[in-house]
Amino acid sequence: MTPEAKVKKKVVNVLKNFGAYYFYPVTGGFGRSGVPDIVGCYLGQFIAIECKAGNNKPTPLQEAQMAQIRTAKGRTLVVNEDNIYDVTDALLEIKALYGSE
Repeated sequence: MTPEAKVKKKVVNVLKNFGAYYFYPVTGGFGRSGVPDIVGCYLGQFIAIECKAGNNKPTPLQEAQMAQIRTAKGRTLVVNEDNIYDVTDALLEIKALYGSE
């Protein structure tokens, strides 16, 4: 398993634990290039997550796609092995704002 695949697996585990809807979008062909690795929805809020390994950074095309998502009021995250907790933090924030218990 590649280092990036390990990050994706950890992100998916967090999303599953929260009961979030998610998928891996297809890029190229009929898909849109630069879309983040994981796209999802939690409590009605759109979230897109770009997974990187080590010190890798999003490409300019990925940055442009994430900017469009933020302009549309969606949330974007770039996570690696060191900041995987950002996914949990984002979902907890969404839950605090939009959840009901």
